[in-house]
Amino acid sequence: MLSNRQSGRVKRAAALTRKKDRRAQGRFLVEGPQAVREALVHAPHLIEIVYATDESQSWQLEIDRLADDAGVELVRATSEVVAAMTETVTPQGVVAIVEDCRVALADACAGAQLVAVLHEVRDPGNAGAVLRAADAAGADAVVFAGDSVDPLHPKVVRSTTGSLFHLPVASADTLEDAISAVREAGLAVVAADVDGAELAAAREAQDLGGAMAWVFGNEARGLSAEALAQMDRSVRLPIYGRAESLNLATAASVLLYESAFAQRSR
Repeated sequence: MLSNRQSGRVKRAAALTRKKDRRAQGRFLVEGPQAVREALVHAPHLIEIVYATDESQSWQLEIDRLADDAGVELVRATSEVVAAMTETVTPQGVVAIVEDCRVALADACAGAQLVAVLHEVRDPGNAGAVLRAADAAGADAVVFAGDSVDPLHPKVVRSTTGSLFHLPVASADTLEDAISAVREAGLAVVAADVDGAELAAAREAQDLGGAMAWVFGNEARGLSAEALAQMDRSVRLPIYGRAESLNLATAASVLLYESAFAQRSR
Protein backbone atom coordinates (compact mmCIF):
# COMPACT_ATOMS: atom_id res chain seq x y z
CA MET A 1 0.00 0.00 0.00
CA LEU A 2 1.45 3.34 -1.06
CA SER A 3 0.66 5.81 1.72
CA ASN A 4 3.45 8.41 1.67
CA ARG A 5 2.34 11.52 -0.21
CA GLN A 6 5.95 12.71 -0.35
CA SER A 7 7.33 9.58 -1.99
CA GLY A 8 9.21 9.76 -5.28
CA ARG A 9 6.47 7.84 -7.05
CA VAL A 10 3.84 10.36 -6.01
CA LYS A 11 5.99 13.34 -6.96
CA ARG A 12 6.78 11.84 -10.35
CA ALA A 13 3.11 11.27 -11.10
CA ALA A 14 2.11 14.72 -9.86
CA ALA A 15 4.77 16.29 -12.09
CA LEU A 16 2.84 15.05 -15.13
CA THR A 17 0.27 17.79 -14.56
CA ARG A 18 2.95 20.11 -16.04
CA LYS A 19 3.65 20.19 -19.77
CA LYS A 20 7.42 20.43 -19.43
CA ASP A 21 7.48 17.33 -17.25
CA ARG A 22 5.21 15.42 -19.63
CA ARG A 23 7.67 16.20 -22.40
CA ALA A 24 10.67 15.29 -20.28
CA GLN A 25 9.19 11.97 -19.19
CA GLY A 26 7.40 11.17 -22.45
CA ARG A 27 4.38 10.25 -20.38
CA PHE A 28 1.08 11.65 -19.19
CA LEU A 29 -1.53 11.06 -16.51
CA VAL A 30 -4.85 9.33 -17.06
CA GLU A 31 -7.44 9.83 -14.33
CA GLY A 32 -10.72 8.16 -13.48
CA PRO A 33 -12.12 4.65 -13.99
CA GLN A 34 -13.59 5.24 -17.46
CA ALA A 35 -10.41 6.67 -18.99
CA VAL A 36 -8.16 4.12 -17.26
CA ARG A 37 -10.47 1.32 -18.38
CA GLU A 38 -10.24 2.46 -22.02
CA ALA A 39 -6.47 2.70 -21.78
CA LEU A 40 -6.29 -0.84 -20.39
CA VAL A 41 -8.52 -2.17 -23.16
CA HIS A 42 -7.13 -0.25 -26.15
CA ALA A 43 -3.56 0.69 -25.24
CA PRO A 44 -2.28 -1.58 -22.45
CA HIS A 45 1.19 -1.65 -24.03
CA LEU A 46 1.53 2.07 -23.29
CA ILE A 47 0.63 1.87 -19.60
CA GLU A 48 3.55 2.01 -17.19
CA ILE A 49 1.60 1.63 -13.95
CA VAL A 50 -1.86 2.03 -12.43
CA TYR A 51 -2.48 3.41 -8.94
CA ALA A 52 -5.84 2.59 -7.37
CA THR A 53 -7.37 2.95 -3.94
CA ASP A 54 -8.56 -0.09 -2.02
CA GLU A 55 -11.93 1.47 -1.29
CA SER A 56 -14.88 -0.59 -2.45
CA GLN A 57 -15.92 0.91 -5.78
CA SER A 58 -18.08 -0.45 -8.59
CA TRP A 59 -15.19 -0.18 -11.05
CA GLN A 60 -12.52 -1.77 -8.89
CA LEU A 61 -12.91 -5.42 -9.83
CA GLU A 62 -12.96 -4.63 -13.55
CA ILE A 63 -9.86 -2.42 -13.36
CA ASP A 64 -8.07 -5.11 -11.34
CA ARG A 65 -9.00 -7.79 -13.88
CA LEU A 66 -8.05 -5.71 -16.92
CA ALA A 67 -4.69 -4.79 -15.41
CA ASP A 68 -4.01 -8.41 -14.52
CA ASP A 69 -5.00 -9.65 -17.99
CA ALA A 70 -2.77 -7.05 -19.65
CA GLY A 71 0.17 -7.67 -17.34
CA VAL A 72 0.08 -4.06 -16.16
CA GLU A 73 1.42 -3.30 -12.68
CA LEU A 74 -1.31 -2.10 -10.31
CA VAL A 75 -0.31 -0.55 -7.00
CA ARG A 76 -2.73 0.06 -4.16
CA ALA A 77 -2.60 3.58 -2.77
CA THR A 78 -4.51 5.57 -0.19
CA SER A 79 -7.10 8.03 -1.43
CA GLU A 80 -4.86 10.85 -0.13
CA VAL A 81 -1.97 9.62 -2.26
CA VAL A 82 -4.11 9.36 -5.40
CA ALA A 83 -5.43 12.87 -4.73
CA ALA A 84 -1.86 14.16 -4.40
CA MET A 85 -1.06 12.85 -7.88
CA THR A 86 -3.76 14.91 -9.59
CA GLU A 87 -5.21 18.40 -9.75
CA THR A 88 -8.78 17.13 -9.72
CA VAL A 89 -11.02 18.61 -7.04
CA THR A 90 -12.77 15.27 -6.51
CA PRO A 91 -10.37 12.45 -7.51
CA GLN A 92 -12.04 9.22 -8.60
CA GLY A 93 -9.62 6.82 -6.97
CA VAL A 94 -7.58 5.55 -9.90
CA VAL A 95 -4.84 7.01 -12.09
CA ALA A 96 -2.43 5.59 -14.64
CA ILE A 97 0.90 6.75 -15.98
CA VAL A 98 0.85 6.24 -19.73
CA GLU A 99 3.43 6.71 -22.48
CA ASP A 100 2.78 9.48 -25.02
CA CYS A 101 0.13 7.98 -27.30
CA ARG A 102 0.36 10.48 -30.15
CA VAL A 103 1.28 9.26 -33.60
CA ALA A 104 3.19 10.89 -36.44
CA LEU A 105 1.15 13.43 -38.39
CA ALA A 106 1.50 11.61 -41.72
CA ASP A 107 0.50 8.30 -40.12
CA ALA A 108 -2.60 9.86 -38.56
CA CYS A 109 -3.78 11.19 -41.93
CA ALA A 110 -2.88 8.22 -44.13
CA GLY A 111 -6.02 6.56 -45.45
CA ALA A 112 -8.29 8.88 -43.48
CA GLN A 113 -11.72 9.95 -44.69
CA LEU A 114 -12.65 12.32 -41.87
CA VAL A 115 -10.21 14.33 -39.76
CA ALA A 116 -10.69 17.10 -37.20
CA VAL A 117 -7.97 19.76 -37.04
CA LEU A 118 -7.89 22.07 -34.01
CA HIS A 119 -5.99 25.31 -34.55
CA GLU A 120 -5.20 27.52 -31.55
CA VAL A 121 -7.94 25.88 -29.51
CA ARG A 122 -6.90 26.78 -25.98
CA ASP A 123 -9.59 25.45 -23.64
CA PRO A 124 -8.82 21.90 -22.48
CA GLY A 125 -12.47 21.06 -21.94
CA ASN A 126 -13.39 22.17 -25.45
CA ALA A 127 -10.49 20.29 -26.99
CA GLY A 128 -11.36 17.10 -25.15
CA ALA A 129 -15.02 17.41 -26.09
CA VAL A 130 -14.15 17.84 -29.77
CA LEU A 131 -11.94 14.76 -29.64
CA ARG A 132 -14.75 12.81 -28.01
CA ALA A 133 -17.21 14.03 -30.66
CA ALA A 134 -14.77 13.06 -33.41
CA ASP A 135 -14.56 9.58 -31.94
CA ALA A 136 -18.34 9.30 -31.71
CA ALA A 137 -18.77 10.47 -35.32
CA GLY A 138 -16.31 7.86 -36.55
CA ALA A 139 -13.56 10.30 -37.52
CA ASP A 140 -10.22 8.77 -38.39
CA ALA A 141 -7.92 11.20 -36.59
CA VAL A 142 -7.65 14.45 -34.64
CA VAL A 143 -4.80 16.89 -35.17
CA PHE A 144 -3.80 19.60 -32.68
CA ALA A 145 -2.14 22.36 -34.69
CA GLY A 146 -0.16 25.46 -33.83
CA ASP A 147 -0.61 26.91 -30.37
CA SER A 148 -3.45 24.60 -29.37
CA VAL A 149 -3.66 23.13 -25.89
CA ASP A 150 -1.52 20.05 -25.27
CA PRO A 151 -3.69 17.00 -26.11
CA LEU A 152 -2.09 15.24 -23.13
CA HIS A 153 -3.12 17.97 -20.68
CA PRO A 154 -4.94 16.28 -17.77
CA LYS A 155 -8.15 18.24 -18.40
CA VAL A 156 -8.13 17.31 -22.08
CA VAL A 157 -7.60 13.65 -21.21
CA ARG A 158 -10.43 13.72 -18.66
CA SER A 159 -12.78 15.44 -21.11
CA THR A 160 -12.27 12.72 -23.71
CA THR A 161 -13.47 10.06 -21.22
CA GLY A 162 -11.25 7.51 -22.95
CA SER A 163 -11.76 8.54 -26.58
CA LEU A 164 -8.10 9.56 -26.66
CA PHE A 165 -7.32 5.85 -26.96
CA HIS A 166 -9.85 5.13 -29.73
CA LEU A 167 -8.41 7.03 -32.68
CA PRO A 168 -5.06 8.47 -33.78
CA VAL A 169 -4.13 11.84 -32.29
CA ALA A 170 -1.29 13.89 -33.72
CA SER A 171 0.31 17.28 -33.19
CA ALA A 172 1.41 19.70 -35.90
CA ASP A 173 3.80 22.59 -35.27
CA THR A 174 1.79 24.86 -37.56
CA LEU A 175 -1.56 24.91 -39.33
CA GLU A 176 0.37 24.81 -42.60
CA ASP A 177 1.93 21.51 -41.56
CA ALA A 178 -1.48 20.07 -40.72
CA ILE A 179 -3.01 21.24 -44.01
CA SER A 180 -0.10 19.85 -45.99
CA ALA A 181 -0.48 16.46 -44.31
CA VAL A 182 -4.22 16.14 -44.88
CA ARG A 183 -3.93 17.31 -48.48
CA GLU A 184 -1.13 14.82 -49.07
CA ALA A 185 -3.56 12.17 -47.81
CA GLY A 186 -6.13 13.30 -50.38
CA LEU A 187 -8.53 15.17 -48.10
CA ALA A 188 -10.28 18.45 -48.83
CA VAL A 189 -9.71 21.13 -46.19
CA VAL A 190 -12.88 22.80 -44.92
CA ALA A 191 -13.10 25.55 -42.33
CA ALA A 192 -15.85 26.03 -39.80
CA ASP A 193 -16.35 29.79 -40.11
CA VAL A 194 -19.13 32.27 -39.40
CA ASP A 195 -18.79 33.78 -42.88
CA GLY A 196 -18.78 30.48 -44.75
CA ALA A 197 -21.50 28.96 -46.89
CA GLU A 198 -24.53 27.91 -44.90
CA LEU A 199 -24.56 24.26 -43.91
CA ALA A 200 -27.80 23.57 -45.79
CA ALA A 201 -26.23 24.82 -49.03
CA ALA A 202 -23.17 22.64 -48.51
CA ARG A 203 -25.45 19.69 -47.85
CA GLU A 204 -27.48 20.30 -51.01
CA ALA A 205 -24.32 20.69 -53.06
CA GLN A 206 -23.13 17.34 -51.67
CA ASP A 207 -19.93 18.98 -50.49
CA LEU A 208 -19.75 17.01 -47.25
CA GLY A 209 -19.56 13.40 -48.42
CA GLY A 210 -16.00 13.26 -49.68
CA ALA A 211 -12.80 12.72 -47.74
CA MET A 212 -12.33 15.89 -45.74
CA ALA A 213 -10.66 17.58 -42.81
CA TRP A 214 -12.66 20.05 -40.75
CA VAL A 215 -10.57 22.89 -39.34
CA PHE A 216 -11.80 24.49 -36.12
CA GLY A 217 -10.26 27.71 -34.87
CA ASN A 218 -9.81 29.53 -31.60
CA GLU A 219 -12.87 29.73 -29.34
CA ALA A 220 -12.97 33.53 -29.32
CA ARG A 221 -11.37 34.56 -32.62
CA GLY A 222 -12.04 31.66 -34.92
CA LEU A 223 -9.67 31.35 -37.87
CA SER A 224 -7.64 34.28 -39.17
CA ALA A 225 -8.00 35.61 -42.71
CA GLU A 226 -4.58 34.12 -43.45
CA ALA A 227 -5.74 30.72 -42.26
CA LEU A 228 -9.02 30.91 -44.17
CA ALA A 229 -7.13 31.69 -47.36
CA GLN A 230 -5.58 28.22 -47.15
CA MET A 231 -8.93 26.41 -47.05
CA ASP A 232 -10.70 24.77 -49.97
CA ARG A 233 -13.99 26.15 -48.68
CA SER A 234 -15.72 27.17 -45.47
CA VAL A 235 -19.07 26.33 -43.91
CA ARG A 236 -21.11 27.98 -41.19
CA LEU A 237 -23.83 26.77 -38.89
CA PRO A 238 -26.90 29.01 -38.94
CA ILE A 239 -28.23 30.47 -35.70
CA TYR A 240 -32.01 30.27 -35.82
CA GLY A 241 -32.62 31.42 -32.28
CA ARG A 242 -31.24 34.27 -30.20
CA ALA A 243 -27.93 32.73 -29.16
CA GLU A 244 -24.90 34.84 -30.03
CA SER A 245 -22.97 31.76 -31.10
CA LEU A 246 -22.44 28.07 -30.50
CA ASN A 247 -19.81 26.60 -28.24
CA LEU A 248 -16.87 25.27 -30.26
CA ALA A 249 -17.40 21.68 -29.19
CA THR A 250 -21.11 21.84 -30.03
CA ALA A 251 -20.46 23.26 -33.49
CA ALA A 252 -17.73 20.71 -34.14
CA SER A 253 -20.05 17.88 -33.11
CA VAL A 254 -22.73 18.98 -35.58
CA LEU A 255 -20.31 19.41 -38.48
CA LEU A 256 -18.44 16.17 -37.88
CA TYR A 257 -21.72 14.29 -37.77
CA GLU A 258 -22.91 16.01 -40.96
CA SER A 259 -19.85 14.66 -42.74
CA ALA A 260 -20.27 11.24 -41.13
CA PHE A 261 -23.89 11.05 -42.33
CA ALA A 262 -22.98 12.21 -45.84
CA GLN A 263 -20.05 9.81 -46.16
CA ARG A 264 -22.17 6.87 -45.07
CA SER A 265 -24.91 7.82 -47.53
CA ARG A 266 -22.70 7.74 -50.60
